[in-house]
Amino acid sequence: MTTPLLVAAVADNFGRDLEQVFARISTLVDEARARGTRLLALPEATLGGYLANLDRAGDVTLPPALDPDGPEVRRLARLAGDMVITAGLCEADGPARYNTAVAVHGDGVLGIHRKVHQPLGEGASYAAGDTFRAFDTPVGRIGMMICYDKAFPEAARALAVDGAEIICCMSAWPTGRTDAAPEIADDRWTRRFDLFDRARALENQVLWVSANQAGTFGELRFVASAKIVDPGGDVLATTGYQAGVAHAEVDLAAVLGTARRHMFHLRDRRTDTYATPAVA
Repeated sequence: MTTPLLVAAVADNFGRDLEQVFARISTLVDEARARGTRLLALPEATLGGYLANLDRAGDVTLPPALDPDGPEVRRLARLAGDMVITAGLCEADGPARYNTAVAVHGDGVLGIHRKVHQPLGEGASYAAGDTFRAFDTPVGRIGMMICYDKAFPEAARALAVDGAEIICCMSAWPTGRTDAAPEIADDRWTRRFDLFDRARALENQVLWVSANQAGTFGELRFVASAKIVDPGGDVLATTGYQAGVAHAEVDLAAVLGTARRHMFHLRDRRTDTYATPAVA
């Protein structure tokens, strides 16, 4: 019998002040460790915050640019210890900046993902990544994506084909820019966020761990809604539309085996029939 895996997904507000950010992360890690958590997913742009707006490309102050091999990520790895932690940051690569996610453990960096799909004006601030790759960790084979990446079925499918058992999607997903609903729960962008989470988990029959920013930053109001979705598309735990931590205990081998026993979507694909015509 396998040991159940305790997974946590965070919805919280992370800004520019890295000392405040690390103080909050330290508290979250201590609470998670006390519960026996093995995988803790933090949001996109955890280390330094996101963009204050997405419309005025020339009026954007970027988060601090960090090196995945630098002291901030090493500090996060030390906090992780025997846990696996995923988190977002602004990565410096020479003059280029990337919206990046890292997975860390006490042994160091386990995986890196640069956001591929860029919404609205984000491309004016960040260069785009170009790959989706899964990687092995102490809690299973993980794939990572960031926010708008999850709107594209091919992204999650590429990770699943590469053997991902768990996909961690880190977001700074806001409410609608126009005609935003007074209540976050009623907003159309909130509905899309939740639909994408469940659909991507079900399509690929993976454990889906979705973290998101909460509260506000600049002109953006985030939908929170951190959650854990099982391979059948059912939500095991959620923070709802406010800051918090969603926890779920999962027997990973069992839930994957149950979901894939008869109708295994990856096995039953017909790749010879899938044309990819150019979009006009």
